[in-house]
Amino acid sequence: MYFVDNENNYDASVNIALETYLVENRLVDEPILLFYINKPSIIVGRNQNTFEEINQSYVDEHGITVVRRMSGGGAVYHDLGNFSFCFIKDDDGSFRDFMSFTKPVVSALHKMGAKEAVLEGRNDLLIEGKKFSGNAMYAKNGRMTAHGTILFDADLDEVTNALKPNKAKIEGKGIKSIRSRVTNIKPYVDDQYKDLSTEEFRDKILLEIFGVDKREDVKEYHLTPEDWEKVYQIREERFGNWDWNYGQSPEFDIKAAKKFPIGFIDMRFAIKQGTIENVTIFGDFFGLGEIQDVEEALKGVKFERHAVKEVFDGVDLKKYFGNIESIDLVDMIFS
Repeated sequence: MYFVDNENNYDASVNIALETYLVENRLVDEPILLFYINKPSIIVGRNQNTFEEINQSYVDEHGITVVRRMSGGGAVYHDLGNFSFCFIKDDDGSFRDFMSFTKPVVSALHKMGAKEAVLEGRNDLLIEGKKFSGNAMYAKNGRMTAHGTILFDADLDEVTNALKPNKAKIEGKGIKSIRSRVTNIKPYVDDQYKDLSTEEFRDKILLEIFGVDKREDVKEYHLTPEDWEKVYQIREERFGNWDWNYGQSPEFDIKAAKKFPIGFIDMRFAIKQGTIENVTIFGDFFGLGEIQDVEEALKGVKFERHAVKEVFDGVDLKKYFGNIESIDLVDMIFS
């Protein structure tokens, strides 16, 4: 097995593009192990509705990156206290065999003191009944990746804050995440590991998996400039692209309503491929124009905060609604 160093890249869209590149291109004749740590981000499953999984207003306010990965499963929150491991190899019929892929990680954790860590259910690593690692798989053209996360010292409050959409507003057809009780693994490891940074803990896991004492003894494939060029091309085409991360969401409907001083406004949206396919506006406000003008202006627009605000900025809202600003309507829709 070879290790691939991501060169301390913390951008989720780049790291997932790198993993995808290693799956879609057979660079070596042995399995590959890849680790990466992401800055605050939400990684959404391939078949999920991004809008249903995230707290969009919180994500926008805190600059959290949102990326749709290639594998199925549920949405997960990453930050600098969390690292991902990816075993990449030819698909030899072991797809869905999470036990074989998580065993090296579990064995390493046992040696580091977390002796109660186990694989439970289909694809989760638990300790004392609480989840510290979720795992998923993806296969393409005879190659596959089995990847998972390790909550080492993550901000668990942020997991809840970032992954808590307003379920009352959205009626969708995507595959929903199942929330579990989660924990960091840090409290369960031996004292000698508790003061390590996420990077240092990751490197200890690396040595345990390869059965060596020094980093230079790890068998490694070094990415070339040509490799990185192709990685960034994949990022541009997919993981750094709104159309991929949001626009690939299944169809869904959303309702946004609020009582303003000028009256009650109720907007019902039908969203397809991340774009407003239809919208109907109700309310008891007093407008001079035909509200269908506003509805028509919104059709075909990305269901995204800035795009919708741009439409409202170009409309004489006082004519149609009364004394209200575009930001008021945008906050109503995306809060």
